[in-house]
Amino acid sequence: MFWDKEMETLRGEDLERLQAKQLKWTVSQAEKVPFYQERLRAAGMSADDIHTIEDVKRLPFTKKTDLREGYPFGFFAVPRREIVRIHTTSGTTGKPTVVGYTRHDLKMWAGLIARNLTMVGLTPDDIFQNAVNYGLFTGGLGFHYGAELMGMMVVPSATGNTKRQIEMIRDFGVTSIHCTPGYALHIAEVVEEMGVTLDSLKIGVFGAEAWSETMRNELESRLSLKAYDSYGMSEMYGPGVAFECQEQNGLHIWEDCYLPEIIDPKTGETLGLGEKGELVITSLSKEAMPLIRYRTGDITMFLEDDCPCGRGLRIARIMGRSDDMLVIRGINVFPSQIEHVLLGIPEVGDQYMVYVDRINHLDEMTIDVEMNRSLFSGELCDLVGLQKQIARQLHDALSLRTTVRLVEPGSLPRFEGKAKRVVDRRGGL
Repeated sequence: MFWDKEMETLRGEDLERLQAKQLKWTVSQAEKVPFYQERLRAAGMSADDIHTIEDVKRLPFTKKTDLREGYPFGFFAVPRREIVRIHTTSGTTGKPTVVGYTRHDLKMWAGLIARNLTMVGLTPDDIFQNAVNYGLFTGGLGFHYGAELMGMMVVPSATGNTKRQIEMIRDFGVTSIHCTPGYALHIAEVVEEMGVTLDSLKIGVFGAEAWSETMRNELESRLSLKAYDSYGMSEMYGPGVAFECQEQNGLHIWEDCYLPEIIDPKTGETLGLGEKGELVITSLSKEAMPLIRYRTGDITMFLEDDCPCGRGLRIARIMGRSDDMLVIRGINVFPSQIEHVLLGIPEVGDQYMVYVDRINHLDEMTIDVEMNRSLFSGELCDLVGLQKQIARQLHDALSLRTTVRLVEPGSLPRFEGKAKRVVDRRGGL
């Protein structure tokens, strides 16, 4: 099943000609951004130097920290009046990364989501429940408009109130759901506690956090559906960059819109098929915010064999990160963000530990914080009030609920080398 068969199956010389043309356009668009003007000049490159897709290797990398330093609108390549929407993603300190969209960008993004959902067997006859955050994060509106473009009935249920989510699935005859895999398992657990079934559900679309083949098997068994993996990032529109087909063996990356590379994260050297490394993506269709050789930080590899579905290049399931970013309930969190908040609170010290667990199939983050030695006194300090204050400020910075535990000065581990402040106990997910 295809939404745009010509683009989805484009291969060989035809694909390379299109990519080279779009790469040249992307670089010319990027030349309108001061950051890229400087970087391209330093690399001795311009749009006129782009002739084949191999020329991408001569272009500079872009990192997430670069985007943060351009806050808020420093990476926009079009006048602000042409920006019709913005989304944000987490930055490494208090400031987020702002992503802008033109009307053309939103149309392209919706079309990519429509490709993905059609590819897994959904049609206008289906009812699609979108159980992810709506708002500044991209998952909600991204899937919403793509599903509507297909002609499906969309239920914008957002997150939370699991029993109500289950009631909607049953009452509306929902056939497909989109959420994080952890939340899907939580839904399965509540369904079992309620003693009901979700007979209408047949397809689940899951992304925004790492999950394993074991989790897929559990989801398919407990919810009686087919579970498909979704990959994306706000910097590249949002969800929809790559997606599984019905073979459930690797995620097809849409090469007419993205030029992907796999590199050695330490050396920047380009790697070949079947070699594990960091995924780097150059956008080929983004008007508002073109990105050149964006280092995603995600570890994967290109799969070597062709897919029976007839579509092109696939990447393996994301295997990990090349940096210290955590993904908690679909939200990107950097330890530096946590540190930024804590250092701004006089009553706490400079030592903390972060623990990440999966409890009842949902990610939970607990932060142990040492009190400031000079202020530590159970009588003079309102510990409960301070605990609430820290939790509130962390929520404001991360958009994530955390559990804060105050501990005595000197009680947390000290490190002679690089501090290891994060303990991720989610195991194999």
